[in-house]
Amino acid sequence: MARVTTARLRPWRGVVLAFAAIYFLVPLAASAIFTVDVPGQGFTLDAYGQIFAAEGFTTSLLLSLELAAATVLVVLLLMVPAMVALRLSAPRLRPLVEVVCSLPLVVPPIALVAGVRTVLGWGPEYLSSTPLFQTFVAVQNPDFPVVLVLTDVVMALPFVYRALDAGLRAIDVRTLVEAARSCGASYPRALISTVLPNLRGALLNASFLTLALVLGEFTVASLLGFQPFAVWIVTASGSQAQLSVAVSVLSLLVTWALLLALTAFSGRRSSTRTASQE
Repeated sequence: MARVTTARLRPWRGVVLAFAAIYFLVPLAASAIFTVDVPGQGFTLDAYGQIFAAEGFTTSLLLSLELAAATVLVVLLLMVPAMVALRLSAPRLRPLVEVVCSLPLVVPPIALVAGVRTVLGWGPEYLSSTPLFQTFVAVQNPDFPVVLVLTDVVMALPFVYRALDAGLRAIDVRTLVEAARSCGASYPRALISTVLPNLRGALLNASFLTLALVLGEFTVASLLGFQPFAVWIVTASGSQAQLSVAVSVLSLLVTWALLLALTAFSGRRSSTRTASQE
């Protein structure tokens, strides 16, 4: 019966995949055609050749990469010990932590940035005579806006939580930690030497999702007056439409390449681990 049901579902799988491919690939193809088809000139790659020489491209891209690296570091340092401790010591708090980490999916970014702007506007006015005034100034430094790192960490929590939770469910954390502790390792050493190597796939997934989130984040950065990569693309589209679309297509292809590389790496790690166990 199961074989018959599977055989009946196979054609529908192809139909669904075909519609999904059309839904995603047609807009991408239209964007790519727009960047290489210039009226009166025909096929040209000038838009892609101008990317690295465009004003603000390098600065905005480096800023986004720096923000992404800092966000990945902060969110992993925050969530990995918390998730491991939650699984070892307080499993009953898991529903509460899950709800808290899922709140950024419920609260829209526009509401988040409205609250952040209110705090940033209120702080210097009432704390100008205190040492905290310099803190409010430092977190808004245009060269490296720490406030964007903090907001990106909040928005990345749901994705990082899901990735780490799936990785922790796949391993026996308690046995690994107890084995390391029985060999004389401290809790930090047990976490680093036994748990983290088994969470490599989950850590890569969480890092990649956070990277994609930061590189594509526009609302918060735009309303706070900063110009990372996503804001630069929208700004450049006003005067250089083909250039901005070319950058978007190129960044999307790079993101897909990273995702495929991550999938291949995770699959290779799983195959190697299975072969070693056999």
